[in-house]
Amino acid sequence: MESSQNATGRNGGNGMVSNQISAAAAGNPKQNLNQTINSVQKTLGLLHQLYLTVSSFNSASQLPLLQRLNSLVTELDNMVKLSEKCDIQVPLEVLNLIDEGKNPDEFTRDVINSCIAKNQVTKGRTDAFKSFRKHHMEELERTFPDEVESYREIRTCSAAEAKRLAQSQSMLQNGDVKFKTEL
Repeated sequence: MESSQNATGRNGGNGMVSNQISAAAAGNPKQNLNQTINSVQKTLGLLHQLYLTVSSFNSASQLPLLQRLNSLVTELDNMVKLSEKCDIQVPLEVLNLIDEGKNPDEFTRDVINSCIAKNQVTKGRTDAFKSFRKHHMEELERTFPDEVESYREIRTCSAAEAKRLAQSQSMLQNGDVKFKTEL
């Protein structure tokens, strides 16, 4: 317990170090989020230490209590500053589930199930259109065989031209291919 008191009192809640790091990472949202999460975890640790100090309070533990309170205030201030750099949008439904004492993973499960259901409907429509197109082409081929053959040639040429155009747009002048990077 003595080592944790010294560590907490020595760096004053690590507010200065965290502020210096956050200034360097002002443009990186993922790093800002990680710093905020670390600050929340540190605050929880400080609250636990404060609880231990208060639960076994005596006159000799007044100075460590004040040091821990100061560290907590410093870390809470640091957490607020870090959180201002994070742009996180939490759905209201998740907050309502948490308020009701339920697991927020239920929201995720419901969203995934909803996406699966919509995907199945969309896949059914796509399959229906493919089937309709195939049937329609068969009927057209029976009725207008020459026109369907011309249509297929035109479609093949335009597809090849579209492919060449897409490849030329993704090629750099030195012959390398551009890649879209996802963050």
